[in-house]
This record gives sequence, C-alpha cells and structure tokens, in this order.
Amino acid sequence: MSLNKRFTYYFFVLIFANLSFAQQPSTKVREKFEKYRDSLKQVDYNYTFPIFGQGAYNKGFDIPYPIGIMGNFMFMEQGITVDNLQLGLETKNFNIGLTPVNFIQFGNNVNTTYTVNVRPDVWLFPFLNVYGIFGYGHSRTEINLVYPINLQSIVEQNVSSVGVGIMFAGAVGPVFFSVDANFTWNKPELLDEAVPVRVTGIRFGHSHVFKDRPDRNIAIWVGGFFMETGSDTSGQLKLKDALSSADGVKRDEIVANYYTWYENEASIPQKVVADQILTPIVERLAAADGEAIIKYGLDKQVQQKWNGIIGAQYQPNKRWMFRTELGVLGNRKSVLLSLNYRFLL
Repeated sequence: MSLNKRFTYYFFVLIFANLSFAQQPSTKVREKFEKYRDSLKQVDYNYTFPIFGQGAYNKGFDIPYPIGIMGNFMFMEQGITVDNLQLGLETKNFNIGLTPVNFIQFGNNVNTTYTVNVRPDVWLFPFLNVYGIFGYGHSRTEINLVYPINLQSIVEQNVSSVGVGIMFAGAVGPVFFSVDANFTWNKPELLDEAVPVRVTGIRFGHSHVFKDRPDRNIAIWVGGFFMETGSDTSGQLKLKDALSSADGVKRDEIVANYYTWYENEASIPQKVVADQILTPIVERLAAADGEAIIKYGLDKQVQQKWNGIIGAQYQPNKRWMFRTELGVLGNRKSVLLSLNYRFLL
C-alpha cells in the first residue's frame, strides 16, 4: 500500500467536538474494505464543503458530512488559586473603593461547574474544522481563608458562555491524532465582565471499524488537556451571599476571631489596611447588614493547567455520534457526554 493511501482522515474536536469515521483496513477484512473504498471513488461530490472533498473521495477516503450540530453536557471540578486580593464595601451610608489586602492567605479553593452547550461546526477542509460554542451552566466556588481568620465562603451563580474554536487532525497508519484549540468568554452573573478561557487539547487514538458496516466504528483515545483562564477578575455580591453559611453563632465567632487577630497578631501596616476595609466589613457583619455589598478584585487561575484524558465514541452511521470523555490525572476531574448530528448542505 502506498504512503498516500496509509494517511487516512480521522477527525475530532476537543471537548465540544466529534470524532468522524476513517478507514483502517486490516488483513482480515481487507477485501470488504477494498470494495467499500472503490465505491467511494465513484462518488460525485458536488458540495462546497469540505474544500477538496471530491479529491478525498477520489482517493478512497470516507470524509464526514461537512455540517454538524453537537449537544454537550459537562461536569468539571478543579482547584483554583487566588492572589492579589482587593476588597471594597458599599452600604447605604458610604462607599469604600477597592483596597489591596495582600496579607490575606487562602487554603484549598475549589470550583465545580455543570455546563450544557451547543456547538455548530463545519469542515472547511478534510483536515480542518471550525466551530462555535454557545453554553449555559451553573458554577459553585468554595473559597477558604486561613489568615487572618478561618472562613469559608461558597458562591453559586449561573454562567453563560460563547466562543470559537479550530481543530487540525489526521492519522498515520492505525493511529489518529488531533490538535484542538478554542477560546470562550464566560460570563458569571456576579462578575462585572466575562472571563476569557483558553483550552488546548492533544489526542491520540485508534478506531475499530465494524466488519459488515464500514461507516460504523468505535474509537478510543488518550491525550492531554490544557486550560488557562483570564486572571483579572472583579465583581460584587451582597454580604449575605458571600457569607451564606454564617448563621448567628458563626457570625459572632468570625467577628471575635477577627478582633483577636487585630489586637494580638496584626502588625502596624496590617492594621492600617484593616482599618481601611476589613474592620468596616466585619462591623457590617456584626450588625447583620446582609444588604451591604462587598466589591472585590483578584487574580484567579486554575491550580494545574494540564491534566490527562481518556475517551471513547460510538458512531452507528455517518449522521450520528455518541461520545464520552473523562478527565484523569491531576486535580481537575471532568466528565463529558455528547451527541452529534451531521448532515450535507
């Protein structure tokens, strides 16, 4: 078999993508696939996309239908780091602007997200796919302060997202590969501006083709998953939402611990900053002023940008694909379930 014929067209996209069928003839089913390949060479492909689609069929490659709509559900849990915290306070009587509080220290912080999104895509070339992302989900962020006081804050909010992506893929012999990148803007309802998120993935895998149905296959893969978020975050929320778990007893404990730290441990520079912003916040907490608004700015980033992934897909025919992928290795855990429908246009 020539080198050109051994380069088959395998395609799939990172989290929001599809894995399309490509032939991998083996010795056992060579004759059956040769007949199927010969039939592909007779296809009269008069559609615009993918460009060079006719040439691909002429060489016996089974390219995917060019247009697709995919629905995805994703669960993700990962650690986050928080730096360069700034706090402000707004009440009926006064307004304190953002003030740096560099001596506040954080423990383990965790973000959990559930997302549903729709991803339309088009194959521009047999090896190049572009797509859009439109999603909506729910986010739960647990922030743990360890200094100057121990305090846990849990913030839950809805998140909308929109983005674009591009993917390049191919195969050598029985192994397919892909490199995918997408960029999304995610707008939590409690933040002033959308947070940009960049995702890159690399996959290597193999597809098992059914003997009696060359357009049907099961594929498995492994790879790596990179995520980076925009670090500059600002927003505001009511005091009662920031400290939702602080009932009367807990509130009194927080206030007592703060003043213990202030009187016995705080340095003079720390007291200067505390007098500007922390003490007014604690006073509003002591007064149970749940309507007071805490303003904040911070640098937030995922703790581990890379983690491992494993995935699988079942393609019953060229129109439908069912897919799942798991995030493993590292502190980012994720589960992806998706359904993809493809068609000619």
